[in-house]
Amino acid sequence: MAYIKKYTKKDGSKAYMFKAYLGIDPLTGKERHTTRRGFRTISEAKTAISRLELEVKEDGLPTSQRKIMTFQELYVLWFEQYKTTIKESSAFSQRSNIQLHILPKFGKLKLDKISTAYCQKQVNNWFKTVKNYHNLIGLTRRILNYGKALKQISSNPMDNVIIPKRKDKTTNKINPNNFYDKQQLQTFMKTLEEHASFQMYVVFRVLAFTGIRKGELSALKWSDIDFKTHTLSIKRTVAFDQNGKLYCQTPKTKNSNRLLSLDKETVEILKKWQNKQRKEMFKKGINIDKEDNLVFHNNNGGFIQNSIFGFLNRFTTKYNLPPITPHGFRHTHASLLFESGATVKEVQERLGHENVKTTLDVYTHVTKSAREKTANKFAEYVSF
Repeated sequence: MAYIKKYTKKDGSKAYMFKAYLGIDPLTGKERHTTRRGFRTISEAKTAISRLELEVKEDGLPTSQRKIMTFQELYVLWFEQYKTTIKESSAFSQRSNIQLHILPKFGKLKLDKISTAYCQKQVNNWFKTVKNYHNLIGLTRRILNYGKALKQISSNPMDNVIIPKRKDKTTNKINPNNFYDKQQLQTFMKTLEEHASFQMYVVFRVLAFTGIRKGELSALKWSDIDFKTHTLSIKRTVAFDQNGKLYCQTPKTKNSNRLLSLDKETVEILKKWQNKQRKEMFKKGINIDKEDNLVFHNNNGGFIQNSIFGFLNRFTTKYNLPPITPHGFRHTHASLLFESGATVKEVQERLGHENVKTTLDVYTHVTKSAREKTANKFAEYVSF
């Protein structure tokens, strides 16, 4: 909607102007109007109005009529939509990455002032300082694409950056020493049995003999264990929500939902722990026969996940044991499975990897004992 008006210029000549309604700004919710002057005829003014209406229809409000946001402002709008498409734990992790690495470099900049050259500079810096730099590049590109969708910018400056590649691919692989061989595991478990609480002994027995993730272990309930069939069901995992608090969510991938067989000794140890826990809970007025309690819990009755880290570090240091992380027991289980003769497919299914490539990439490091056996197997086979 627009109207044309004739007016007199300072030099006394006649000209035409128009005032046009452009629509509602989707960002502010306010009406937008524009006034343009200097047309010699009504026909020129009408032509300009038609051209303007077409531009608004195709490209949105003209830049001069729109407030250009900062990257920080755009990020806030984008993240509100993005977090609905991923799990809470992923939202927590990605928001942390953005706040730690991206916003300090881009946050205060106006979107139309962000150039490809500037983006390239940050990409090069991330390449040198951040292990998962590809993730930061992808997040920045997504945010700027949202700005393009909102007509804040006409093109995405991240689209033309050159992405560096690491020459040494081993830098992204796991620590090859973050697992125990058979003898080290035996020593660790014996020391644990003698000097730690029974719950911690059971925790690491389950981690080492099933290969489940620490989050999956923390979310285990007694209803997940079938003592008759000697099986363990993985149905959920513990993760951080957007506020940094632990909660239960669906497992990491579709393949993470799985049914695991348990060895007889681990079953007996779990039974013993259940009876011990039942007595402890009974003293507190809680009957675990009626309530679906967690198999493991911290001193406050909550998830044990965070307690495992600190305990393991203190314990290995105190008793001069090789350092290892909780995830290292997953590596240990995989390595010993390979050493015992399990196939790649069997290891993949037991660990809940979505594809076999993950199993091959992450667990190609086998124990020293297995590597030594390789040469012996060959010599025995050729027999000369």
